[in-house]
Amino acid sequence: MAAHGLSAPTVLLTGFEAFGGAAVNPSWLAAQALHGRQIAEHRVVAAQLPTVFGSSLQALQELLAAHRPALVLCLGLASGRHALSIERVAININDASLADNQGARPIDTPVVVQGPAAYFSSLPVKAMLQVLQRHGVPVELSQTAGTFVCNHVFYGLMHALATRPALQGARGGFVHVPDLTVLPLPELVGGLHLLIDTALNTRSDARYAAGAVS
Repeated sequence: MAAHGLSAPTVLLTGFEAFGGAAVNPSWLAAQALHGRQIAEHRVVAAQLPTVFGSSLQALQELLAAHRPALVLCLGLASGRHALSIERVAININDASLADNQGARPIDTPVVVQGPAAYFSSLPVKAMLQVLQRHGVPVELSQTAGTFVCNHVFYGLMHALATRPALQGARGGFVHVPDLTVLPLPELVGGLHLLIDTALNTRSDARYAAGAVS
């Protein structure tokens, strides 16, 4: 059901299917756990994206059209990281060091032909960082989402928000999650709940950039 048919505006939260022989993907487990929650008078709708170049963006575009969300947060797994990583920049390049779930391995191709070199997240990344720090959740601000399917989706999301009139006013961003051995699922879900709540209640990073936290 589309968001405009619901009583509350929508937060679209996506995670990826399992990849590389793993049984599960923590990004999807976390998104699924938050599905249906009410956060700051918004309803969370979770959806799974394929870990596939091209198909992941097609699925995301269909979700954006169906739900017309006020806020979009895409999640992906970053094995080897030791905190929730709030991504700041999406770049217009696919450069895969390994194949996706359908065997594709694009090298030095654009996500969007003739698109801008990069987009910044439109979420209040500094506010989100500092709120999680205050609550003791392992978190970091990352300057790169890589060049695999996660960045592919992040860039495609930001391009859609910047260019599609139907999405005017919607904000979006990307967060990498660590393995569940680093951050167990209950703590991961709690941290993401805080991130979404902060994003919905904070329009600007200006006061947080100076180190102020209410």
